[in-house]
Amino acid sequence: MDGKSCCAPSGDRENEPVEVPDLGLSPEAGSKAGMVELEGGPFLMGAEDSEIWHADGEGPIREVTLEPFWIDRTTVTNDAFVEFVEATGYETEAERFGWSFVFHNQIPKGRRKHVELVNVEGTTWWARLGKADWRKPGGPGTNIKKLGDHPVVHVSWNDAAAYAAWAGKRLPTEAEWEYASRGGLETKIYPWGDELMPEGKHRCNIWQGNFPHEDTAEDGYAGTAPAKSFRANGYGLYHSVGNVWEWTADYWSPNFYLKGPRENLKGPESGSSRVIKGGSYLCHDSYCNRYRNSARTRNTPDSSTGHTGFRCVISV
Repeated sequence: MDGKSCCAPSGDRENEPVEVPDLGLSPEAGSKAGMVELEGGPFLMGAEDSEIWHADGEGPIREVTLEPFWIDRTTVTNDAFVEFVEATGYETEAERFGWSFVFHNQIPKGRRKHVELVNVEGTTWWARLGKADWRKPGGPGTNIKKLGDHPVVHVSWNDAAAYAAWAGKRLPTEAEWEYASRGGLETKIYPWGDELMPEGKHRCNIWQGNFPHEDTAEDGYAGTAPAKSFRANGYGLYHSVGNVWEWTADYWSPNFYLKGPRENLKGPESGSSRVIKGGSYLCHDSYCNRYRNSARTRNTPDSSTGHTGFRCVISV
């Protein structure tokens, strides 16, 4: 497949390297609570089946070897991010810039007619919405009062890196993320196998219905789901595919991995975008089927959207 754009719209608000601020350390910095230890070693990364986006550089399959590491079982939740902000006074980039990208159907119905959708790489379903941020994921008139256990969204790569540093952790490399998402299964499409809905049961939070107009929420959710809504994979990770895109540490390249190293693989040393993995609740096979272990795309590190979050790791 040739790859359709704009799974994650780029804000291009600064797109200049930002040094992660020194916010000190959480009193629980380096805690392994809510994490699982993975032994690492060799695994097969990438894919070569008919589902892949060739332009994204998903293939070929190659053996990569990793050192052991710990990884969060879930994406960082709103409750966890509240603790971070209250402890440090941190202000996200969406708050500083005064806007973030919101998908049109996440805006309260009464406000949609007053919002102008923007054309982002040929798509017209994103709103560059003022005052949308992690506390107001659908913009003014929305809040996270009942979403404490949902993944935090409207966080840029820079925001995620700041949180990770405060927590005594870091963002995973793409290889670490994919190894963890596979849950010990080799060359499978999804964290649970090759069938999207085994025995007719939903295993992840993605779009059902007519994209981009109506999400019928047959999986139970039209928007983010709580971070532990579906069965965990073989390593105990929840929602590595679907729900929200997840930032990784790696700079983006569609071809670096063809000749890149195979030991403790990391991306290029520089770049303008960072790799995101896993897909989101907006993914649908009619437009973007990137809710797969090997799927990958990118966004600029200052960008924030209503469908991108992150999880953290700790080296052993």
